[in-house]
Amino acid sequence: MDMEVLIRLLINVLEEGLVYGIMALGVYITYKVLSFPDLTVDGSFPLGCCVTAICISRGVDPVLTLALAFVSGCLAGLATGLLHVKLKIADLLSGILVMTALWSINLVILGGKAVFPFYNMETIFNTGLVTLLRIALYARRVLIMLAIVAIAVKIIMDLFFKTKAGLLLRAAGDNSQYVTALAIDPGTMKIIGLMLGNGLVALSGSVLAQQAESANVSCGTGMMVMSLASVLIGTNLLSGLKKWLAPTTMVLLGSILYKTCLVAAMQLGLPTNYLKLLMSLLFIAALISGNVMEGRRGKHAHHK
Repeated sequence: MDMEVLIRLLINVLEEGLVYGIMALGVYITYKVLSFPDLTVDGSFPLGCCVTAICISRGVDPVLTLALAFVSGCLAGLATGLLHVKLKIADLLSGILVMTALWSINLVILGGKAVFPFYNMETIFNTGLVTLLRIALYARRVLIMLAIVAIAVKIIMDLFFKTKAGLLLRAAGDNSQYVTALAIDPGTMKIIGLMLGNGLVALSGSVLAQQAESANVSCGTGMMVMSLASVLIGTNLLSGLKKWLAPTTMVLLGSILYKTCLVAAMQLGLPTNYLKLLMSLLFIAALISGNVMEGRRGKHAHHK
């Protein structure tokens, strides 16, 4: 493999890792912070794509489109939260119900089309900040823009978790009784967390749609497994660096590592038919590694 092909593969891994890293940040909120197995993700991701396709095709500003996609994801998370908190439906079932409903909603948004292209329209990758890049950097505008969006989301999340609302959100997942003692409804905090998590997932879908210049209602299949694997790979394999790396940074790096594993397997000749199997095996490996590390930490604490 020559150097040019290697660089192209590396750039592809970074681009995909950053796109899906934004989604993984959203799943980090629902799964790690709230301990909520939210399958809404498989519906809110294509929701962001579909909303973006309609907005971009009608001339809406690309940055505003990102915000609208985020809001649409928040509404999906709100629906899941209300089903679980107010109607007392099990967390897993709440996500499945909303995910199923979103399949039809996404089709309605696209006017009954399963695929909706919007080629040669203005996106975040050909307008705004990227127009300021010099010719030497313009060829890497996609990677640069993805890095800007992903890092901006990570920084905003880090700042949010340091606020009172962010601390309460964490407490709602770790110790709901403490939140109740503060005269705050933990159910409300859970709804807010689900809204933020699915908002970020839809934002990731919006970024992907603008990059691909098309939307597909089926693009959400397997997103939950992918994002969970990214979260677990980042937080488990990089747990030894938690003194230097924020959890959000670990999640983004986990997404990149996950994509690296998939690309490496494809380069070694793995047939594409086995790609979903490999995704599941990586997820299982991440779960096992997490359990092993927790066991070691427990033994270490016991010896102390």
